[in-house]
Amino acid sequence: MVRLTRITTKGGDGGLTSLGDGSRVPKHAPRVAAYGEVDELNAVLGLAAMELERGGGAPGATPRLREQLARLQNDLFDVGADLCVPGEAGARLRIPEEHVLRLEEWIAGWNAGLPPLESFVLPAGPPATCQLHLARTVCRRAERSVCALRDLAADGDGVNPRVVVYLNRLSDLLFVMARASAGPGERLWKPGG
Repeated sequence: MVRLTRITTKGGDGGLTSLGDGSRVPKHAPRVAAYGEVDELNAVLGLAAMELERGGGAPGATPRLREQLARLQNDLFDVGADLCVPGEAGARLRIPEEHVLRLEEWIAGWNAGLPPLESFVLPAGPPATCQLHLARTVCRRAERSVCALRDLAADGDGVNPRVVVYLNRLSDLLFVMARASAGPGERLWKPGG
């Protein structure tokens, strides 16, 4: 477990930050940007969960959505911990295949209760729906950053390939969650309309 006794350390005042292995890198380093975007995604999921608590989504989906969002927020800390330690293997926390399989099960579960799509879905609707669509776009951005990091990383400084797969599945999950939270008021794109 992580124990934080001081929040202000002044260690980053010069524009550097520490990775999980103790190495120091610029705060604008691709690895820091990647796990920073995962952190941003986590914050957006927190907003979606808050909107669901306030009744901002389809009532039937709300309890399961809130429970799954809480699990996803914890998972995203695992993703950040995985990303902040360079390399693909080792004793540090890494995203396992089970995380990806759970997302696939949840996607299938949500999608089974949704009507087939006749067009693209507009990111609109109740507040929780909008937050879930925003989370989906932030997830895609985080995924692009992780892919860029993977492509830039030197030998021995790689990225766990499951992180990319996890984020890819997560954006799909957030899409079907947004659809479920919209309920019958889901708005579809009308080309030229």
